[in-house]
Amino acid sequence: MEGYLVLEDGTIFRGEAIGYSSSCHGEVVFATGMTGYQEVLTDPSYCGQIVVLTYPLIGNYGLNPEDEEADRPNALGLVVHEACPEPSHWRAAEDLASYLQRHRLPAIQGVDTRALTRHLRNRGTMRGILACGGADLEELKLLAPQVPPLHGDQLVPAVTNTETYVLTGGSPRIAVYNLGVKRSILRWFQRRGCTVIVMPARSTAADILAMRPHGVVISNGPGNPKDVPYGVQTVRDLLGRVPLLGICLGHQLIALALGGDTYKLSFGHRGVNHPVKELTSGRVYITAQNHGYAIRADSLPPEVYISHINLNDGTVEGLGHRYLPVFSVQYHPEAAPGPSDSAHILQRFLDLVTGGREVV
Repeated sequence: MEGYLVLEDGTIFRGEAIGYSSSCHGEVVFATGMTGYQEVLTDPSYCGQIVVLTYPLIGNYGLNPEDEEADRPNALGLVVHEACPEPSHWRAAEDLASYLQRHRLPAIQGVDTRALTRHLRNRGTMRGILACGGADLEELKLLAPQVPPLHGDQLVPAVTNTETYVLTGGSPRIAVYNLGVKRSILRWFQRRGCTVIVMPARSTAADILAMRPHGVVISNGPGNPKDVPYGVQTVRDLLGRVPLLGICLGHQLIALALGGDTYKLSFGHRGVNHPVKELTSGRVYITAQNHGYAIRADSLPPEVYISHINLNDGTVEGLGHRYLPVFSVQYHPEAAPGPSDSAHILQRFLDLVTGGREVV
């Protein structure tokens, strides 16, 4: 069965349908990395997006329940060069095509993903339609520019929890302000004996503080941080009340709450091989990232310092406050998928929570 990806500029990429026979529309983005396709598909930060994977062979080690980052896939569709039909790995419980069919996720293979990635790099992230089966290409070319842009006021509610829940453990008590948190972040704190309290995105600072947390993680999530004004207000009201760690979208919300500004990147940072430099030590870490927005460095007030920068384009990858127990990173320190270079960020937060106030 044929499949098509039609971009808003009228460009058509043809392939073969391997997923559920349906269509979807959304923002078309590319992610770099040799592994981690299951984590990418289920990462809540990919909500509303059609994902192009740049590595040419996807599915060779299969899929399994342990690597899910959410209860279901959050990406809308998938585009690959070649899908492996017979995975080989001792943990594999399912092949890629069966997984896509079971979750009713449209996908195509046989696409020149190098050409598609270069197109998105040169033209920027685009809206598009992924269609499997019979399709009127001329009609799709007319419809693609009409695909509505992503809005955080729709995306975050789709990936947060509706009721607070607690993952029992000991001390300290870590509240996670859930804008689309990955399970790997929750697991990291669980494995270190913490009680983890997962709070919905509409929680106020008073709601969070009523749970008596020793520290609060402002989680990752999808979309534009400026589309989540209630999140900015919650973070602003938490400043100085309890230690805060921001990850990805949470990093951007902390910047906005502190008086900074954000902007949309041309094609974003998505993948597991992004070099980030820690300015205090000069060390370079290879990081996992998934975001389409960045912080304007010149918008930050004097009491906020930049701790990390992206070596590919110089964008802000980390910040901290000189007087308050607050710091954040744009990348994913839990490393799922990706290298574990930056797990020390989570440990640094845990040390801050248990050992007292950190001032730079």
